[in-house]
Amino acid sequence: MEAKETSFNGLKMNGFSMLFISILLLILSVVSFFMFDLFGEISIAFGIAGIVLFIFLICGFISLEPNEARAMVFFGKYQGTFKETGFFWVNPFLNKKKLSLRARNLDVEPIKVNDKIGNPVLIGLVLVWKLKDTYKAMFEIDSQTMAMSNDTGKNGTQANAANSVANRMNAFENFVKIQSDAALRQVAGQYAYDGNDGDAEDLTLRSGGDEINDQLEQKLNERLAMAGMEVVEARLNYLAYAPEIAAVMLRRQQASAIIAAREKIVEGAVSMVKMALNKLSEEQVVELDEEKKAAMVSNLLVVLCADEAAQPVINTGTLNH
Repeated sequence: MEAKETSFNGLKMNGFSMLFISILLLILSVVSFFMFDLFGEISIAFGIAGIVLFIFLICGFISLEPNEARAMVFFGKYQGTFKETGFFWVNPFLNKKKLSLRARNLDVEPIKVNDKIGNPVLIGLVLVWKLKDTYKAMFEIDSQTMAMSNDTGKNGTQANAANSVANRMNAFENFVKIQSDAALRQVAGQYAYDGNDGDAEDLTLRSGGDEINDQLEQKLNERLAMAGMEVVEARLNYLAYAPEIAAVMLRRQQASAIIAAREKIVEGAVSMVKMALNKLSEEQVVELDEEKKAAMVSNLLVVLCADEAAQPVINTGTLNH
């Protein structure tokens, strides 16, 4: 049976009620030291026992804000995850590992990968992730060792406690970053950069849009499921050819644009020549034989399709031979 997160059902009390009891116990313990004349050594023993019990009780207080959790471990055994918001008292012998369930952003720096046809491209993504299963996050991956290694060199128990949560979450983030790198390479290798690199009808990295993002999110969730993490959203935020082929690809794109523009110019020029011949014929402005029509078509196409302004040659002779 697969281990997963469970709710904490152990001993717990309202924190303010236990705080009142603890303060009352401390007051009685202090007063007992001043009652040595009445009760003798018994009052001293009661005072010492009361102070020791007070110190023991104050170690059991915890407070949780919304979207925070505590993984409860009793001498190495997982006892459940505490998620109730507020101020509580629990068994002081429990190791209460604090975790954040809030959503976190991760901006993955662009990496170089090969697309479907082998072109090197730079691709990056931004994703939103959060913890979904605290048991898997704490005990299925070695996040605790990584978090403790980051604590080395810190001075003071309070400093270590304050940094342990941040270091633990940083360890989770590092795991997400490595897995997102692998998922990004996997998805990018299945598609060409754009339609010019393959079949124009195929899905590409440039035109894929939401479909590419959905596949990326799916691959990430498959990889992060073992660690109890969930990707809320993943989107490509950077896509470009690698520097070594960027100039060549730019020239190719420019050539494609020039060809497309030329096709449009020729299409318009042919339409205009056809219209001119029809007008001359309908209105009987001049009668042209096939040879002169061919010459006129050639001249008009040169004028309309040329990059530079044409230099006119005025014919002052007759149209007849």
